[in-house]
Amino acid sequence: RSKTTAATTTTALYSTSSNSSTPNIAPKPKQLKKKNLRTFARHLEVECWKQPKVRDLERVFLAVSDACRQISRIVARAKTDDLYGVATNADGSQLDENVQGEVQQKLDVVCNEIMLRALCGCSSSIAAVASEEEDEPRTCCDIMGDSAFSVGEYVAVFDPIDGSKNIDSSLPVGTIVGIYKAEDGAAQASLETFKQNGNNMVAAAYCLYSATTVLVVTLGSGVDGFTLDPDRGVFLQTHPDIRIPDKGPIYSFNEANFHEFTEPVQRYLDSTKAGNGVIGKGCNARYVGALVADVHNILTNGGVYGYPGTISNPNGKLRLLYEGCPMSVIIEQAGGAGSTGTQRILDVNPDEIHQRVPMFLGSSENVYEVDQFHRYYGDAEAN
Repeated sequence: RSKTTAATTTTALYSTSSNSSTPNIAPKPKQLKKKNLRTFARHLEVECWKQPKVRDLERVFLAVSDACRQISRIVARAKTDDLYGVATNADGSQLDENVQGEVQQKLDVVCNEIMLRALCGCSSSIAAVASEEEDEPRTCCDIMGDSAFSVGEYVAVFDPIDGSKNIDSSLPVGTIVGIYKAEDGAAQASLETFKQNGNNMVAAAYCLYSATTVLVVTLGSGVDGFTLDPDRGVFLQTHPDIRIPDKGPIYSFNEANFHEFTEPVQRYLDSTKAGNGVIGKGCNARYVGALVADVHNILTNGGVYGYPGTISNPNGKLRLLYEGCPMSVIIEQAGGAGSTGTQRILDVNPDEIHQRVPMFLGSSENVYEVDQFHRYYGDAEAN
């Protein structure tokens, strides 16, 4: 086929016909048929009927889904609505760093407020909340301005917008939520109420804001995923009973820090790239820079996500309470594993609510291999 013929064909698509001044526009595609999928509300109704112990959380997770829908719209409109960049005071000065020593982004502040009011205002089930963005836990009566909101049996922990710096580059971000049963009734937001290990977490969820908005939830009996239908504005069950592969080809580490990693992690990565590990020769490196996005990829395709400690930050940068425990609960409920390299993440007893720990999450065989490198080379490093 000659170049002239191809050019003529291409031009003809946009040229006017001899009988009309109207361009030859292709006909509209047929209306796409919607799948008949169960709604998130219906899923919660059925699961809470099957599990009476989590029945009080039905309205809580409905509120979480509503908050995620709001955040999804805000993330999509961040640039046009001037929500990019560093958060500022009314006088234009930059806000103080949060308790993590991080500069708060505008989205951090907006999404934090959405999550606070969603969790506390949905029912009387949640008595207090702890946010990654705030120094101390807060009672729901403080947030809502009414003492009726601090009588619940549960407390919630959350990261309102994980990876918020990705927004400036239109990359994926997420929200993470975990629910604990309050041991003391949680009349007040005491630190001891929140300093529970992950084995006591009764439910967890994350929401990924990317090409699609996906809500992944566990109520303690498996993991299910729901995609936001942009036409109807509801979450539909697109990923029933998610199971992570026993092993997978993906390793997700920020290798820019390779020379700061400990010897066990360096040796593990070298072995993996050489094709000597459980992944074999077909390994793939994938790293987005947002915990929710990277772990969702691992959950879907199998492999291991790692945010290890470094020489300058021996405990890594991820928070046990807001990120480690909720994501580990989800991964384990899907058949995977979560480890610090030396112990199961859910077995770590927190000393304080903003505690950081190294994290390895993913397929059980991949995570076990990381643990073996720590067991062998960690002892050598200590000696």
